[in-house]
Amino acid sequence: MATFMTTRKSPFIARIAAELNINPSQVEAVAELLDDGGTVPFIARYRKEATGSLDEVAITQIRDRLDQLAELEKRRSAILKSLKERQLLVGDLERKILAADSLTVLEDLYAPHRPKRRTRATIAKEKGLEPLADMLLNSASGNFEQEALKFVSAGKEVANVEQALAGARDIIAEKVAENPESRSAVREVYEESSKVAAKVVASKKNDPEAAKYRDYFEFNEPLDKIPSHRLLAIRRGESEGFLKLGITADEEVGIRAARGKFLSGQACDQVHQAIEEGCKRLLFPSMETEMRNASRKRADEEAIHVFSKNLRELLLASPLGQKRTLALDPGFRTGCKTVCLDAQGQLVHNDVVYLVGTDRQLKDAIATIRDLVKTYKIEAIAIGNGTASRETEKFVKSLGLDKSIPIVMVNESGASIYSASEVARNEFPDHDVTVRGAVSIGRRLMDPLAELVKIDPKSIGVGQYQHDVDQSLLKSALDDTVESCVNAVGVEVNTASAELLSHVAGLNKTIAENIVAYRNEHGPFTSRAQLKKVPRLGAKAYEQAAGFLRIRNAKNPLDSSGVHPERYPLVQEMAKNVGCKIEDLLTAEQLRNRINLRDYVRGDVGLPTLQDIVAELARPGRDPRDKFETVEFADGIEKPSDLKEGMKLTGVVTNVTAFGAFVDVGVHQDGLVHISQLADQYVSDPADVVKVGQKVEVTVVEVDLARNRVGLSMKSNPDQQSRGGGERGRAPQRNTNHRSTKPQRQDPQQSGGNDWFSAAIEKGRK
Repeated sequence: MATFMTTRKSPFIARIAAELNINPSQVEAVAELLDDGGTVPFIARYRKEATGSLDEVAITQIRDRLDQLAELEKRRSAILKSLKERQLLVGDLERKILAADSLTVLEDLYAPHRPKRRTRATIAKEKGLEPLADMLLNSASGNFEQEALKFVSAGKEVANVEQALAGARDIIAEKVAENPESRSAVREVYEESSKVAAKVVASKKNDPEAAKYRDYFEFNEPLDKIPSHRLLAIRRGESEGFLKLGITADEEVGIRAARGKFLSGQACDQVHQAIEEGCKRLLFPSMETEMRNASRKRADEEAIHVFSKNLRELLLASPLGQKRTLALDPGFRTGCKTVCLDAQGQLVHNDVVYLVGTDRQLKDAIATIRDLVKTYKIEAIAIGNGTASRETEKFVKSLGLDKSIPIVMVNESGASIYSASEVARNEFPDHDVTVRGAVSIGRRLMDPLAELVKIDPKSIGVGQYQHDVDQSLLKSALDDTVESCVNAVGVEVNTASAELLSHVAGLNKTIAENIVAYRNEHGPFTSRAQLKKVPRLGAKAYEQAAGFLRIRNAKNPLDSSGVHPERYPLVQEMAKNVGCKIEDLLTAEQLRNRINLRDYVRGDVGLPTLQDIVAELARPGRDPRDKFETVEFADGIEKPSDLKEGMKLTGVVTNVTAFGAFVDVGVHQDGLVHISQLADQYVSDPADVVKVGQKVEVTVVEVDLARNRVGLSMKSNPDQQSRGGGERGRAPQRNTNHRSTKPQRQDPQQSGGNDWFSAAIEKGRK
């Protein structure tokens, strides 16, 4: 949040308004609300009149831009202070610094005056060669050797004319490299025409580990055209020591650009030589560094944007709801960890069943599952999608259970991270990681959002290169996404974990823990107003959070809705004018239709807020998530070798990238639907066609067992070869991005496919 009070006089307001193409008054309102401690979800939901109904995206952009401009002002102040202290703020330098509208321009202006280590230019100045450099700059012709001879002096360590001229050129070269106009001109050349060049490190060419980067052994692409995922892949190859990365531009064009800005007229050969030296030795490397940083920032932002969108879809996945659930975390040698959860997700039983072993163990497994389903009145069965998941699914389906009990494959990405976390240890101190992981799988089926907020978003496995991008930017973006999703759905105060509550607008970890502690000590909350008694939950936190917190079966029915407590008197007035109780407005549409919203427009209450209130009255506490839908994978297709080109299968999108989407078809190896195979028409952004968690119908177009690749298509008449090579065409293994810490490749004992398993089940029944 910006740390300064923004007023209408601030130049930031007009600038941000122009950048976002919105009214300055909207920017000013958001800035003031943020300065007053407002959160993005609260401002977007409950202050629409003030902001002109700006959504969370626009409010977040304003917040972030305010922070960026605040940092610019902070840096400007520091530079001015430094220059004043060193008495270097002469001429129109101060005016230029005050007028600088970007950090790049500001740093260019500061560059000639920045305190620096000893350079070739400073050493030349120490030898007294600056007057010679000035003379060269101011003379287009002359006997420069004769002039340079005057500076040859043993006492000044200038042994001959050549050394004198070289030192003068060093001084001029540094001036060229630090000249703001020269830097700007060369920067423009790099921005418009530079190329990314990658090549393999010679000593690593035959290294098996380098093979994954073979597409970049000899690679060249314009910097302004390279997709973010390719640049990130090259950077990873560079960081791992397999690739060399360079960003270059046409040197002659760059030298001409620098010369054109640095010189105002004719110059001697010594100056031209110095300009060329300054460009090649100082300015070009500086620009390459800038381009590397700028391109990395751009690639990071694009990757983080894709990650955030995928995370949003995963967090807002359809919940099964409060159902008594049996959850299985599949395993062969160590058995299937089995837990039973009540409708609130509380652990009521845990066990281990063995699907591979002695006849006795298999018979026991069959009896155990059937008995648990009956004893705990199980309404749904969740199976983790890791190793042996399809075999476990087949086993459960063979037990002849009630057809009304859905058997659902659940994405277990990050479950192992949760099971070993402090959160899990605090929740289940008397159970080991295997039980905690199985509980997490079951709860994910019941309510994905409530369970996934307990895990670091980076561990959920819906991004690419999340460990390579700027970690502070990634954390900020993912935190925003989690907060947005939690507040969009709303949180039931009396059942929510401290982790879930901590993401509610206005709350933090400490207040969330205090809410849970108060609930444990005093029993369930009966009203929103009771929250004010929670330690450290002050007036501002209550204002921000109350509308997003739900209390089911509260005395005041509005406490279970999205109507903010500050608007309760308004709803009471509506009910009174219609001649009914508030409860009647929630159940009778004809009564709501009698409300004339314009009668209640006043002060800070306008039609947007009134329309939201009536919508809440129609569906109090409504869940914006889609209705739950099960996905059943094809029988008999359980590993990549079962796939054949031309097969049509049902799958679930597990990851969306800039180059396509990865789809789980139940074979423990996600297949890639390349962007060219997503639809019959041209697709520029895969996110326009698919989203994480979406059920899709695909056709197998390529099976490459040697490279562990599966190519899929969603086209009506798919091409028979999936496009994309290198990192573009490889699906991550199931344990990539922390999907699971368990090995995902089938071992020799499992390689018999369906036959051994079917025989084992039949044998166990006898």
